[in-house]
Amino acid sequence: MLKIENLSKTYPNGTQALNGVSFEVQEGEFLAVIGLSGSGKSTLLRCINRLVEPTSGRITWNGVDVTAATGKEIRNIRRQIGMIFQQFNLVKRSTVKTNVLTGRLGYVSTFPSLFQVFSKSDHEKVMKNLEMVGLAEKIDVRADSLSGGQQQRVGIARALMQEPKLILADEPVASLDPVLAHSILKYLEKLNKEYGMTVICSLHFLDLVHRYATRAIALKDGYLVFEGLPKEIDDVQFKQIYGKEAERIEVI
Repeated sequence: MLKIENLSKTYPNGTQALNGVSFEVQEGEFLAVIGLSGSGKSTLLRCINRLVEPTSGRITWNGVDVTAATGKEIRNIRRQIGMIFQQFNLVKRSTVKTNVLTGRLGYVSTFPSLFQVFSKSDHEKVMKNLEMVGLAEKIDVRADSLSGGQQQRVGIARALMQEPKLILADEPVASLDPVLAHSILKYLEKLNKEYGMTVICSLHFLDLVHRYATRAIALKDGYLVFEGLPKEIDDVQFKQIYGKEAERIEVI
C-alpha cells in the first residue's frame, strides 16, 4: 500500500506545486491522476520515487518511509518502481535493446554499469519484455527510427526490466494520437490486471480515465480536490476540477 500524507512541494522560484495532499493507493489499483497542466500531477508522481524532493509531508510504501530513505535505501525503493515518461526519455541514437537494458542499471554495480555490462539473464529479459509490447523485431534498430507509439512501448519494456511492483506513468499518452493512446493504456491495463502491478497514471482525457482506471484523484493548483470512482466525476465535478469554461472532449 502507498500512503501519501500532507505532501507539499515548493520549488525554489516560489511555485507551490503541491499543498497538503493526502491519499492512499491499495495494492493492485489502477489510479488515474487528473487535472489541468500545472496542477501538480507530474510533481506528485516524481515525489513518490524521490526524483523530486518533497518540501514536507510523508510518503510510505509497504511500510517503508520513502521520504526518510537515503542512499542504498532509495536505490532499493526505485528498483521496485517503474517510471514511464511523456516524452519517452530514450537515448535516441542507441538501439532499442540498449535502451531497454538501462532498466536494469539499478541491479548492476557501478563499474559494470559504466560499460553497459549485463548478464545473459538480463539480455533474455529484454527479449521477453519486447515480445510483451510487440516489438521483438525492433530489438536492433535505433530508437529514433521508431514512431511515437513504438518509442513509448520501448519505455514500458524498459520499466519492466526493473520487475517493478508499482508503475508511475506520467502522462504517457499526451504526445500520441487517440488510437495510439488506447494501445499504450491497454498495455498498462494488462500489467495491472494480469501481472498484478499497481499503476498510477496521470491523464488528461476523462473518457480514458473511465475506461482504464479503477479509482481517480484530481489536483487543482496543487490541492487534492477529488478522490473516488471515475464514474463519480459528473459534470459538476468536472467543472470544479477543470474550470467552468472547460468542455469534455471524447477520445475515439
